[in-house]
Amino acid sequence: MLTIALPKGRMAEAVMERFAAIGLDCNEMRAKSRKLIFENPAQQVRFFLAKPSDVPTYVEQGAADLGVAGKDTLLESGRDLYEVYDFGLGKCRLSVCGRPHTPLKRSGLRVATSFPNVAADYFESQGITIELIRLGGSVELAPLVGLSDVIVDIVETGSTLAENGLVVLEEICPCSARLIANRVSMKLEHARIAEIIRRLK
Repeated sequence: MLTIALPKGRMAEAVMERFAAIGLDCNEMRAKSRKLIFENPAQQVRFFLAKPSDVPTYVEQGAADLGVAGKDTLLESGRDLYEVYDFGLGKCRLSVCGRPHTPLKRSGLRVATSFPNVAADYFESQGITIELIRLGGSVELAPLVGLSDVIVDIVETGSTLAENGLVVLEEICPCSARLIANRVSMKLEHARIAEIIRRLK
């Protein structure tokens, strides 16, 4: 049985519609319940719901053959797995943001973020030494109260930034929901996974 890990929330519903369109339906998921694992024995597939940031771990460790995670989550997790398909859902950008004209090319830059690994890797690639400040939410507040010079965060429309006098200073990468695969599963279940990818495309 092929096991697929989905992120809890709106993304799971949107992705399930895509899977249903290629014949991998699981009507059990549409019922209101507190269940976390849903099976379709006839199609030999089961889905389970997990915290979005945990999906790459379940896939890397082999608890799931496939999973769905945002590109931002994949970059931050650094897990060893295959990224095999871009759903194009939940499009946004990982960006460096701050007040207009904030100089970025200087060492000692204070960077607030809930993506510490992404931020550290990005500025290291630019040859810039930073002071990293980890935050769990409302990251936009940090430069407004003097906690940081800039932030690294997800930007969708940019309206929250604009309302607070902030702008995108540099884009790190575009993000969207990706289908990921366990490395061993790609060998053992290659034909079936390849067919799913082909039908999604």
